[in-house]
Amino acid sequence: MRPAPAGDLRSASFDELATTTLYAILKLRSEVFVVEQDCVYLDIDGLDPAPDTRHLWIERAGEVAAYVRILDINGTPRIGRVVTAAAARGTGLAGRLIAEALNVIGDRPSVLNAQAHLGDYYAKFGYEQNGPEFDEDGIPHIPMVRAAPQPAR
Repeated sequence: MRPAPAGDLRSASFDELATTTLYAILKLRSEVFVVEQDCVYLDIDGLDPAPDTRHLWIERAGEVAAYVRILDINGTPRIGRVVTAAAARGTGLAGRLIAEALNVIGDRPSVLNAQAHLGDYYAKFGYEQNGPEFDEDGIPHIPMVRAAPQPAR
């Protein structure tokens, strides 16, 4: 069994986030989603401060290296804003965050919109495509759902 990727995994509600951490998270999201992926959109969408939103991130050497948020949309958890800093890609940080997000979600079904080329990646966590491919900000995406885990017999 491989050891977990190095870095401190953190979790907080919006109100619990330190301003320096929030700044680092928003900076990482902008670096990747707006600049690197060349998508001009409003990343600060008003959902981060929602009372049921959970923010998960991994810090390495005082920097936010990877991040994901869990929203509650009408009682259904939605994983989104999955992002890893360029220097930390390929080290398993995103997988570690998705696994932790699923721990937080527990036995509830959940959804996400995956960039289409990452469908197989999310399938490893039990997600299945449940609708047609669509364009979001110039990038092909697919809706995915993960059913509630079935109890062991």
